[in-house]
Amino acid sequence: MEEHFSRPKSFGTVLDQTFRISKNNFSTFFLVFLIMVGPLILLDALLSLVSGTSFFRDMASGSTFLDQLVNTVDEALYGTTTVFDDLRTIIIGLGGLVLYPLATAAVILAIDAQRRQEEFTAGSLLKESVTRFWPIVGSSLLFGVIGFGLIFVPTFIIVMVATVGFIIDPIIGIFMGVVLFLAAAVVGAFLLTRWGLYLPAVVLEPCAPGLGRSWQLTRKNFWRTFGLLVVIALIAMIISSVFEVILTLLLGYSVLYSILLDIISIITMIFFSVGYGLIYFDLKLRNDGDDLMDMIDNYETTIQ
Repeated sequence: MEEHFSRPKSFGTVLDQTFRISKNNFSTFFLVFLIMVGPLILLDALLSLVSGTSFFRDMASGSTFLDQLVNTVDEALYGTTTVFDDLRTIIIGLGGLVLYPLATAAVILAIDAQRRQEEFTAGSLLKESVTRFWPIVGSSLLFGVIGFGLIFVPTFIIVMVATVGFIIDPIIGIFMGVVLFLAAAVVGAFLLTRWGLYLPAVVLEPCAPGLGRSWQLTRKNFWRTFGLLVVIALIAMIISSVFEVILTLLLGYSVLYSILLDIISIITMIFFSVGYGLIYFDLKLRNDGDDLMDMIDNYETTIQ
């Protein structure tokens, strides 16, 4: 086992290793994601072209550049969509739900191989990831349904209760809405964090859907896990948002804009996947004492 994997890591160390591993293995990880989700990106681009979206630059009309930009954003937010556009969104979304977890699983396998000081290639990672296809996809879909439920059900309840309260008294309605929203946010964040490390467990351990294993690993480590996930996700979101603004200014919502934004998303997903995997290995080390087990294995190998 590599030395930096043999002891529990501090908050800052996890972030530092996330950057380092992402940088050192960027070409391999990028190739993994490109092979896995590249066809989906191309399909989205082709369907966009068929729907009439311009390839290089797609801006709404306006007398000035600012008017064009504002009108473009307004059309994207409030404009009507066709059935074809809706079907394209559904197809690409469902494809992403299947392919992105598999690519993330490949990155997790790479971290495990590096931890064991084993060689790996993009092909070997993808091959091993696909062997766990059904557990990975099934567990990811289940987690997605749970996440959707934790958002949709509380939102529906909050709207109904706040509406009734608002009818009785506006202040009561607003107060009840805020209190219920905060309560739902806390409960949702807690449950999603406790169950959120299901994927590495499914990939590396004989368990599916991995929710119970994730719950076990995050026991007594909720705040640390929550903080790391939030920070890593925020870094990825900030990078994506900056490039999204720049690309929107330059290209509007063109096909080229979508392709470049998807590439940026791959880069940020690499960063998030590495951090996600490191959190799992750190929690596993803290809970299972993997460093001690490796020392025992190495000792037994030496004396044989």
